[in-house]
Amino acid sequence: MKIYKVGLPFIGMSSLILLMSPLANAAEMSHMDHGSMDMSGDMSDMDHSGMDMSGDMSDMDHSGMDMSGDMSDMDHSGMDMSGDMSDMDHSGMDMSGMDHGSMDMSGMQGGEPPADARSPDYSNGVPYGEHGKPVMMGSLPLWGVSVDDLGYQFEEDQINYEFDTWYGTDSNRVSLRSEGSIQTKDEKEIDSLTSLSYWKPLSIFWNGEAGIAYDTENDKPAVMAGIVGTAPYFIETDARAYVYTDGQVRLDLGAEYEWRLDQHWVVIPEVELTAFSKDDTDNNISKGFNELETEVRLTYETLSRQLAPYVGISYETALSDARDLRRQEDEAVDSSSVTAGVKFWF
Repeated sequence: MKIYKVGLPFIGMSSLILLMSPLANAAEMSHMDHGSMDMSGDMSDMDHSGMDMSGDMSDMDHSGMDMSGDMSDMDHSGMDMSGDMSDMDHSGMDMSGMDHGSMDMSGMQGGEPPADARSPDYSNGVPYGEHGKPVMMGSLPLWGVSVDDLGYQFEEDQINYEFDTWYGTDSNRVSLRSEGSIQTKDEKEIDSLTSLSYWKPLSIFWNGEAGIAYDTENDKPAVMAGIVGTAPYFIETDARAYVYTDGQVRLDLGAEYEWRLDQHWVVIPEVELTAFSKDDTDNNISKGFNELETEVRLTYETLSRQLAPYVGISYETALSDARDLRRQEDEAVDSSSVTAGVKFWF
């Protein structure tokens, strides 16, 4: 019984000393001076796996350490460096003998591309063949024809037409446009206004036009400029001004809306207004607004919406002093008619 009582305090003291000894060693290393340590020798076979560097090494001075030797085979796998090393001074460490040739830096930016990288033009060295290098659709010259109206007015006994052809890209085009009417009785006159213009986008919804025009009704050439685009609520709008050689200025304003009933049936109301800058009694033209034309068409789109036959009702009236000029020439001041025709594009 006495041996048991004496042995218990002895064992407890021994265990306490063994537990405190690593802490004392770690605290002692924080003030060690490595300035005179020579590590220039061969340390390739040194095993640091059991080294504990978890203590405070912030005041350690490595300025005099010579690490120019061969340390390629040093094993640091078991080193615990989780302690505070923020104040360690490595300014004097000589690492000129270290070999970085075997370091893998392939994940860093710069340098040579990997062997499987794409080529800058995405061809990967494969030729484009007989068709050549592809280009963006917007920069490829194209052409198009749009016939917005080709119909017959039963009351007026005439054929109305309006078409637009163009060639160019999404940023620059040359356009040929014509609109007018062809009488199918008596003298069978053709009244048309044809223009050749340069077309260019001005913004997302608006395009500009400028060119030359010829009016068969007045038998005079003109310089043309206009703006065409989509107004709010998807109203197709156009405004064109024509300056004739005699100083007369004509202004055409138009608006059109497509009211889609389903995938094929569409109701299209349209209005056009014409104004002139001065009187021209020879052609029944008065200063100001002269004519108002309206039409409502019911169309049925087919063949991928490229072909649309229609039926509708049109109404035309003279405005202001133009009404008196028409009465003097025994011409109708107001007229309405049932129309039927087709519109298409390709």
